Amino acid sequence: MIKMEFWNRMKNIQRIHRWLYAIGLGAVIGKIILLLTTTGRKSGLKRVTPLQYEEIDGKYFLGSARGMKADWYRNIEADGRVEVRVKNRHWRGTAETIADPARIADFLEIRLQRHPFMMGLLMQKTHGLPKRPNREQLLELAGHEAMVIIKPVEDL
Repeated sequence: MIKMEFWNRMKNIQRIHRWLYAIGLGAVIGKIILLLTTTGRKSGLKRVTPLQYEEIDGKYFLGSARGMKADWYRNIEADGRVEVRVKNRHWRGTAETIADPARIADFLEIRLQRHPFMMGLLMQKTHGLPKRPNREQLLELAGHEAMVIIKPVEDL
């Protein structure tokens, strides 16, 4: 029951993020949230999902809190062609799914360095880890997580 309440809250938060982009506040919210458009693997319809990201060396890294079960992640597994809106930029890209725990743990370490307060709370509240988990703990967590790396291809 608690998980269902959590995911319902998350869907409401995602609606707010999409709305903020729609009213022209992408430059503000885009500092931490991008809009990812995938093609539904069953429906063929465009699906828009707001997600936190990290830009590293011109590529966009997305972590999946639901691991490989997230719909957007499974859509990318079926078709890696995506569209992204981040800040005031809108572009097409190619997405690669990553399930390697070492690479995911590296990503989590970067997120912890860049956002220690937010990620510390997430580690503690969501995963039951200390606010500053060690590498071994991150590797254990990464074994249940998934990640996507998006490379921009062309502006829209």
